[in-house]
Parts: sequence; C-alpha cells; structure tokens
Amino acid sequence: MQFQNVSIDAIGACLPESTWSSEQVETRLEPVYQRLRLPAGRLALMSGIHQRRVWEPGTMPSEASIRSGSAAIQASSIKPSQIGCLIHASVCRDFLEPATASRVHHGLGLPADCWVYDVSNACLGLLNGVVQIATLIESGAIEAGLVVGTENSRPLLEQTIAHLNADHSLTRRSIKPAFASLTIGSGSCAILLTHRRLAPGASRLRTAVAKARSAYHDLCRSDQDSAGADMTPLMDTDSEKLLAAGVATGAEAFETFLTESGWPRDVIDRSVCHQVGGRHRALMLEAMGLPVDRDVATFPWLGNTGSVALPLTLAAGAFWNHIQPNQNVGLFGIGSGINSIMLGCEWQTTRVAGNFPAEQPQFETLAAEATLG
Repeated sequence: MQFQNVSIDAIGACLPESTWSSEQVETRLEPVYQRLRLPAGRLALMSGIHQRRVWEPGTMPSEASIRSGSAAIQASSIKPSQIGCLIHASVCRDFLEPATASRVHHGLGLPADCWVYDVSNACLGLLNGVVQIATLIESGAIEAGLVVGTENSRPLLEQTIAHLNADHSLTRRSIKPAFASLTIGSGSCAILLTHRRLAPGASRLRTAVAKARSAYHDLCRSDQDSAGADMTPLMDTDSEKLLAAGVATGAEAFETFLTESGWPRDVIDRSVCHQVGGRHRALMLEAMGLPVDRDVATFPWLGNTGSVALPLTLAAGAFWNHIQPNQNVGLFGIGSGINSIMLGCEWQTTRVAGNFPAEQPQFETLAAEATLG
C-alpha cells in the first residue's frame, strides 16, 4: 500500500509519573521468589526491562487519551474543526460500550461530522488506526485524522502479582506463562495525520504492509475482556513460541515491506520495532538484517506498553533527535494473533509534545540469555 498525500503532522505523548522498577516488582513477588528459590534480578536480566510506568489507581484510559490527543492537536498546524476521523485504538478502554473514542471526541471538542470509533488489535491497534486514517486522507474523504490510545498496566501487574503469590502449586516451569505480564507498562500516545497540503513540511507516510499468521492466535491471550480501569485480567503467554513465531512473521513481513517500499536495507536510516524486550529486539533486527545501532528503543525504562509502545518510541526518538530530517524510518510492528504491520516514513518535521524526561534514561538494552529454569 502506497501513500502520496499523507503527512505525520504531530505526535502527542503522556506518561504516568509513577515508576515501578523491576526490583520493586520482585520485592512484591518475594513470597513466590522464596518458594521457588528464584534469584533477585532475574526479571530485568531476562527482559532488559528495568522500569515501567503505572497510572494512578482508577485512571480511565480516556482521561490520558484526551491529554495526549490535546498535546498532538496543540503541537500541530491545524484546528480541531479540521479533524474528520478519531480512532481510539488501545487494548484498554473505558467500557465495553460506548466506544472510548466517544468520550475522547467530546473531551477534545472535535466536530460533530467526525468519524468516531474504537479499533482493537493487541499491540498493533494504533498502527491499524494510522493506516485507516491515511487511507481516508489519500481517498479524499477527510483532510486530517487522529488516532490515540492509552494502555493501563496497573491492574494486570497487581492481579498477576497477587495470583503468583497466592498459588502454592506453581513451579519454575508453570510460572513461565505469567512472565510477560510482569513486563507491561503504561502510557498514552496520539498521532495526528493530515493531507500534505495542510502540513507541507511534515514527515511523510509512504508505505504500509500487513502480514497475518493467525495459526498462532493462541500463544498470548487474556482470560477476561480488558475493558475498564477496574479490570482484573490475567494473561497466559507462551513466551518462547510467541518469540519464535513473532520473529518469523516479522521477517516475512519485512521482505514484503522491502519490495513494496522499494527501499534496500541500507537506506533505512532508523528503525523502530515493537518494544517487547532485549532478546526480541536482538532477534528481530538480526532476522531483518538491520543494525542495532540504528534502532530506537524505550522498553528498558517504559516496559512493553502494548499498542502505544511503537508510537511512543517513535515520538521519543524524534524528541531526543535520534530521528532527524531527511531520514528513512521503518516502523516494524508485531502483535499477538500473530499479525505484523510495517510502515515506511520519510522523516522531515513532525512536532512532538509530551512529558518525556529531558534526557533519555540510560539502561542496558540487550537482555542476557537467561531463563527461569
């Protein structure tokens, strides 16, 4: 899929103030760590994730989405009245119905003739929203659109910790499916896309491809619907099989991306992959034949923030000038299901607004080869 007329005008980000280190998570897990004789520091060693952010108790996804959406609009070159589509695209949402996008639309003061709806596709929701809005802009149906989402990790973290501490039947093997839940972080991100005539100097979205390998749909699932700030979900993740199948899916999608974009590997100046952890990042880049030193990562200090992980990392890369004008940027998303979406952008000037730290937190980004066994 090719785009000729779509600009990435602005990105808004909103991060929680509260930080949970991996050491703090392990302290909360002291009962199960003692029973299974798990050494301290294993969580960060296995994942490369040293911190994650969490919203305050009772935070509704729409509240943070309104903040990040407002930041994107204020940073942009257009008025709210010009926005013709609003998509809320995170896993977390306020209620089963109505669409969380409805409250965000009201909070942002967007026009009544705006398309307003939710999209959900695990860690790929916001990328799906970008493609949908870009298609509407390219077709001439709208001039501008906003995709936004907020992930709330606190309920999953708290429920997982409580469950692991209470289950005395756990072994080092049976605890493994819960590991991925301990790496999840919170955050909110909004991407404002426009027709290029409204933002002629902005970065350009050029290419989008998708790849589905849905035979692996059962490798990561939640046993409850993840709607609402009071959700108490548990996730069951076969991390090893998900890693292998995800990397294979991404590598296949990347070959399609190279063909569709017309880019050889050596013209990709910056890459942004989904932020799962150090081992996933290393294997994914190796499978695609891309260098680690050109990749942008936030998982060491934000954890895996689901659907907002890749957009937040793109915003952070631009905020800290790791991504600069006249660079070709590849956005390489992987989501449970398993699905992959990959986007190609010609980066110019995209304004970023958000509460990122003034300086990038420095942590080791490559995880050691470690297991729970």
